[in-house]
Amino acid sequence: MTSREEESAPLLGSTPDYGTTSGEPLDRQNSRDGELFDNVPKDKRRLGTLSACFLIFNRVIGTGIFATPSNILRSAGSVGVALIMWLIGSLIALLGTAVYIELGTGLPRSGGEKNYLEFIYRRPKFLITCVFSIYAMITGSATANSVVLSEYLLHAIGLPPTWFNTRLVAFSCLTIIVFLHGTAWKVGVRMLNALGMFTFIVLTLVAGSGILSLMGVPGFQVRDGYEKPDNFHWDKLWEGSGTDANAFVAGLYGVIWSFTGYSNANNVLSEIKDPVRTIKRAAPIAMFGVSAVYMLINVAYFAVVSKNDILSSRRIIAALYFRNLYGPTTERALSAFIALSTFGSLLAGQFAQGRVMQELGREGILPFSSFFASSKPFNAPLAGLFLQYSVSILFLFVIPPGDAYLFLISLASYCTTIINALVAIGVLLLHTKAYQAAWNWNPPFRSPKTVVTIFFIANMFLIFAPLMPPVAGSKTYERLPYWSHSLAAFAVSLIGITYWYVWGTWLPQRKGYRLERVYTLQEDGISRWVFRKVPLAS
Repeated sequence: MTSREEESAPLLGSTPDYGTTSGEPLDRQNSRDGELFDNVPKDKRRLGTLSACFLIFNRVIGTGIFATPSNILRSAGSVGVALIMWLIGSLIALLGTAVYIELGTGLPRSGGEKNYLEFIYRRPKFLITCVFSIYAMITGSATANSVVLSEYLLHAIGLPPTWFNTRLVAFSCLTIIVFLHGTAWKVGVRMLNALGMFTFIVLTLVAGSGILSLMGVPGFQVRDGYEKPDNFHWDKLWEGSGTDANAFVAGLYGVIWSFTGYSNANNVLSEIKDPVRTIKRAAPIAMFGVSAVYMLINVAYFAVVSKNDILSSRRIIAALYFRNLYGPTTERALSAFIALSTFGSLLAGQFAQGRVMQELGREGILPFSSFFASSKPFNAPLAGLFLQYSVSILFLFVIPPGDAYLFLISLASYCTTIINALVAIGVLLLHTKAYQAAWNWNPPFRSPKTVVTIFFIANMFLIFAPLMPPVAGSKTYERLPYWSHSLAAFAVSLIGITYWYVWGTWLPQRKGYRLERVYTLQEDGISRWVFRKVPLAS
């Protein structure tokens, strides 16, 4: 292992030439596909457009479309306003997708937001990386989704969802995922693609059944004994509109979060063939597919289930839909399908998260960086995957149900919002003449400034909306203040700031050395940064 280049330039140079092992500028003639942007072995680029699409599609779908429409309707007051909320959510998600396509084509390297924040916020050096590292471990936790999968799977097979049963299934699920992605990545990717295709086909069939019911096609009518819906007559469509602003904000908040995950493929660009061309194709295809599925599924729900039934029942709207159209015996089949969809979301999320942790290891800032940066012994980021797995397992068994668990989920979501807001501000800066000249920002795809501005506003909405007091009679938590996770999301950044100060300033001054960064090439062909302690006397 030999050193290549001293860190005498800024954190990232004025041209996107970091990631090389020679210190020479990258091949600018190859900017179309972006494969030479990051110096990784050629055989590491093994994902095509289909896999990139399903990395996004699976990550976004999850369980939201099965459970959230009921809550959205309660917040909206009417079916028409609820559909408008979903349309707004789709548009915001597509705007966010455009922003991340620009960043992905300009910096086609695994790590996603890590790279973008480092590129934009260069001073103080390494501070943003230290802070993002803490956020990454929180937002990458798979605990919540693994518990959701466990509960639906237990219901499908007829076992009680006790604390032990739920944790055992969730633990087994997380263990299978880290084993697949860490030791047999080809099997993991094939399973991810297969589940994505299966989910898309089933959701399309479900949506089609609802549309046929709306059209009055025989064989697709609501069964006898259940209330016939009348949600699409004009007067009924808007009946109940005009609820208070707080409820509308809460509903829109839930819709926007149902689209979280559109940047998932940006986290693995170093492993994608022709990353620039692929991300420009895969991200729009995936998100247009998600948006279409979400809108059609909502239309199908309202075509089959009455508004009164949705609002009065404690069951999720998908269960009411299947009961009304296919009979009550299909509920277990629905639970099995939701469990499979959640498993696909976990596969997509953890595949990408392992690469984010590996990229953090490549920066050389965190302890045991060489361990986390390695792809040995299975040509996969097993160490990064295992770190995120350990965090998820810790949360799974240590955090009790109730307020603490809901707090953890809300904290992860809020941290993601802060990151997206910083990214949006950064892109707006990159669109100014001063930054374009100084940062040499000229990506193959540019999102319009209006698009970036709306995306920024949407994320600021997500930051400030939870700070609004809940309406009378509703509570975010049983015992904790409603704003507790928001405050905690900002507070945890202090951990990263403290680490940065102690590691990068206090210890060097106290012990009389300076940190010097050099490139090294690992035995697995992956380049990374290494910090050396150089005595001040020399």
